[in-house]
Amino acid sequence: MRPRLYLGTIGLSVWFTDDCGDSLGRYLSDSGLYSESRIWALARHPAAPNEVLAGTDSGIYRLDCKSGQFSRIPSPMDELCVWSIAQAPHDPDVVLAGTRPAALFRSEDRGRSWHRLPAPFPKTCAAVVYPRVTQIQFDPDDPDFVVAGLEIGGVWRSKDGGKSWESRSKGMVSDDVHGLAILHDGNRILYATTNKGLHVSHDDADSWTFQRVDSPWQYTRAIASRADRSGVLFMTNGDGPPGSTGKLLRSRDHGARWEDVWLPGEIMSTPWCIATDPADANLVFVSTSLGQIFHSKDGGETWSKARRRLGEIRALLWEPT
Repeated sequence: MRPRLYLGTIGLSVWFTDDCGDSLGRYLSDSGLYSESRIWALARHPAAPNEVLAGTDSGIYRLDCKSGQFSRIPSPMDELCVWSIAQAPHDPDVVLAGTRPAALFRSEDRGRSWHRLPAPFPKTCAAVVYPRVTQIQFDPDDPDFVVAGLEIGGVWRSKDGGKSWESRSKGMVSDDVHGLAILHDGNRILYATTNKGLHVSHDDADSWTFQRVDSPWQYTRAIASRADRSGVLFMTNGDGPPGSTGKLLRSRDHGARWEDVWLPGEIMSTPWCIATDPADANLVFVSTSLGQIFHSKDGGETWSKARRRLGEIRALLWEPT
């Protein structure tokens, strides 16, 4: 198994590496996707090998990984920035996508047709002008349970596979939601990262509790579980967007306690993205807001920094090739 890491950038389209970042390749405009595109989201499904979905500043594109060619997926999102994409764990044909301005769209035929979902999201906000759907997260054990996060607009929940939505942000100290994760320890646990810190819910998002992390900064961005579902979580933390320094935090006990994994070298902006995959639970990638790339091959115990770096990275994904 050889891993290929895909990196979505702001203004330099999609890049890839087959050697954990020591060398980097770029998809140019003859690939079917404009080489100066802004990429906000990357998604894949284990049941749809050799296919990656990219959320861009001009809708959604599908990458055929074998040919290296992108094709545009026509949709009502063609003129929108697509900030998040998620495929249902039980069925890759069911796709949810979130945009800026904030809206949710659903497809049941792998993108051939779409409809906009009824969700009364805020239309404007002071911080980012137009709110955006930063992440959509299916429960891997319950495809009917889905949560979505808005920057700015809090957490939203669906109990019917993403067909209908309701606001669920009670107890949150900020409605600037960046990342979401769902774990099980016998019960369902939800996690939401914000500009003011981590929030945890033990009642399916009916209420949230702020959880301070041991860090000089409470700004948190991505959160993801190790793919072996052992209760190990990773979370990016830094001094703001894009930031000038930060940490990658790890929990070994479903988020009860957190520790710094001590990424190597000087961290020059806030750690931003995390990529894990069930093809190899021990392989974890992390990137910073301004382009540093790190990886671990032993489940997060030790880390290496890539020789190369990029500009602004906003999406990470790896798959076996």
